[in-house]
Amino acid sequence: MIVTVTPNPSIDRTVSLGAPLTRGAVHRVTSTTNEPGGKGVNVARALGLARLDTVAVLPTADDDPIVIALRAAGVNFRSVPAGGVVRTNLTITEADGTTTKLNEPGAPLDAAALDALTRTVLSYAETASWIVLSGSLPPGVPDEWYAEVVARLASAPCQVAVDTSERPLDALAAGFDTAAPDLIKPNAEELAGLVGASPEDLESAVVQGDPTPVIVAANQLIARGAKTILVTLGAAGAVLVDGGGSWMAAPPPITPRSTVGAGDSSLAGYVRAAVGGAEPPRRLQMAVAYGSAAAALPGSALPAPSQVDLNAVRVHAITPATIRP
Repeated sequence: MIVTVTPNPSIDRTVSLGAPLTRGAVHRVTSTTNEPGGKGVNVARALGLARLDTVAVLPTADDDPIVIALRAAGVNFRSVPAGGVVRTNLTITEADGTTTKLNEPGAPLDAAALDALTRTVLSYAETASWIVLSGSLPPGVPDEWYAEVVARLASAPCQVAVDTSERPLDALAAGFDTAAPDLIKPNAEELAGLVGASPEDLESAVVQGDPTPVIVAANQLIARGAKTILVTLGAAGAVLVDGGGSWMAAPPPITPRSTVGAGDSSLAGYVRAAVGGAEPPRRLQMAVAYGSAAAALPGSALPAPSQVDLNAVRVHAITPATIRP
């Protein structure tokens, strides 16, 4: 079983425009979608489409609209009782694939609900193959929560992945020396923030065909105790770094329609390959194939296996000799 954990779930409302977004103007919407969301929910939805045994854990009231949406979408989930209403996040997509997101902070999670969520996550430790902790933390949850959960899972047989940002990511990285997850999935901006680099420099180097700055930055985290780092780089592909090597994958050419859920799909692809026993290069290949497939879909749609073109993704190893000091 794969368990995804979404502390700050959402209803993801996506509106599509036929013309570029202009501040202060009136726009005609060409289509709208509403889907159950939050990063862990998206991972669970993508893995469910691949028919993997997956459960999405999230705090929510039994009568919240997200519960109805999850059931309608056929997502296997376990809700932890919580007060408040799940937030609604608005995404605006333009015809060229440009995506603008407006995310609400989420309903506060009190101490009792947080304790119940923590205990629920830990209850899966002995039976899950992977536990995936994803997304922002709602008001009332300490920045250190992910780090604390990872530390408590350290002795369990399951693999642990974390995909978060800002202060929760900083808190997680501060504990890499004692309790690092098996995988983290930063983008260029998040990786740069952890090592004091420029995200623009990292992205531009990869676009020019030189993943060295990204690998050097990721290896700084490996030196601090991190295990495996999957750096997603949008249209430039992704880089995977672990203690045994580093690899870069270039995505296939696509017509982008929406980037909503693309990073979550990449994580789902990685986990899907991992549970199948794939080696790191194949995991990276699957991650990029999934992310590219998601970006080619409208709104917050997530790819089914039939929409994922694995063979269109090129992966090559980066040897130590090619990395400048």
